[in-house]
Amino acid sequence: MKRQRKLSKEAWRWAFYDWANSAFATTVMAGFFPIFFKSYWAADLTDAESTFVIGSANSIVGLLIAISAPIMGAFADAGNTKKKLLVTFALLGIVSTGYLFFIPESSWKFAITFYAIGVIGFSGGNIFYDALLVSVANDNERNRVSSLGFSLGYLGGGLLFLLNVLMFSFPSFFGLNSQIEAVLWSFLSVAIWWSIFTIPLLTGVKEPQVSREGKGFLEISTDAFKSLYQTARTIKQYKSAVIFLLAYFLYMDGVDTIIRMATSYGSDIGLSAQSMIGALLLTQFIGFPATLVFGRYSDKFGHKQTLSFAILIYIGVVLFSSQMDSAIEFFIMASIIGLVQGGVQAISRSYFSSLIPANKAAEFFGFYNFIGKSSVFIGPFMVSGIALVTNSPSLGILSLLLLFIPGLILLRRVP
Repeated sequence: MKRQRKLSKEAWRWAFYDWANSAFATTVMAGFFPIFFKSYWAADLTDAESTFVIGSANSIVGLLIAISAPIMGAFADAGNTKKKLLVTFALLGIVSTGYLFFIPESSWKFAITFYAIGVIGFSGGNIFYDALLVSVANDNERNRVSSLGFSLGYLGGGLLFLLNVLMFSFPSFFGLNSQIEAVLWSFLSVAIWWSIFTIPLLTGVKEPQVSREGKGFLEISTDAFKSLYQTARTIKQYKSAVIFLLAYFLYMDGVDTIIRMATSYGSDIGLSAQSMIGALLLTQFIGFPATLVFGRYSDKFGHKQTLSFAILIYIGVVLFSSQMDSAIEFFIMASIIGLVQGGVQAISRSYFSSLIPANKAAEFFGFYNFIGKSSVFIGPFMVSGIALVTNSPSLGILSLLLLFIPGLILLRRVP
């Protein structure tokens, strides 16, 4: 077997940005913010109302990112701006996350606003982070480098989250007066972590310099949507890819909704913050090795079979969650999600790559990323809206079956 070449220092420095910003995904988005928002900043709202606020914020931000992604991607492709734009969005996320430390109790409007800005910084920065992959790895290395970033994200985000959980569980050991103070310092720690580990990319990744065409904002924006439209027309010739993308849009919306709304739902059914945070930490560290194992099973049984199995597990998770009422059950749910979450994301990308022509990979993956970024606004709004109208969190979570079941049916129809 031919020995693989060692990855360059530049590739490692690029991958460390995943280590940097995944702390926001774990500690803020999935972990502390939904719980703390309900108990500290929005204590004057009912559980259903505060869940609706969080769900609506996630949906609106998802829609904004979906609409703006083609334009931002076009600016990145215009040349010489990928790093600058990545740092701009990273700073937006870092500053807004750090500012959560200073927001006083009962100020839920300020809290949800700065959270939403943080999500925009996180998601927008990832567009340019993805675009820099071609600068640090050749064709043969891109899967390895991409997987390296993904793995470092799980590990880095998990390590800071572990520290934050310890701060929350034993505040006096860290010189803190309360769990409230521990959570506020956790938000600030994410901003610091994100800042420090962005430096390797900022100083060690070179962006290829290309000649500019002198286009203005309006022209670049128009070209971006024209390109998206042309890709949509071209991809229609590949039936398998089209059916898969429709399936991907649905089931990934369900997956992302569970990531962002799990602790909010747990609070609504009366689970303690300590139990939910411990369970999320378990998810993070199960996900790291489980993703690698899922990749091996995908090689053995095929992408479609393995992915179908994972979505069936998510359907089971939704049914199980709708009847859940104890911390032990939440731990069971979190463990099961940890087994399949990373696998679904990784295998989806691999499967799509097998359905498209190699000479159109860059064009079609731009469309794939657009679909992925736009598949995060239906689920949060649906789950939180149904829970608010019916006053039943269980019915809200069951509504995710409207995403997973059609997604699975479409996936099974991919030729």
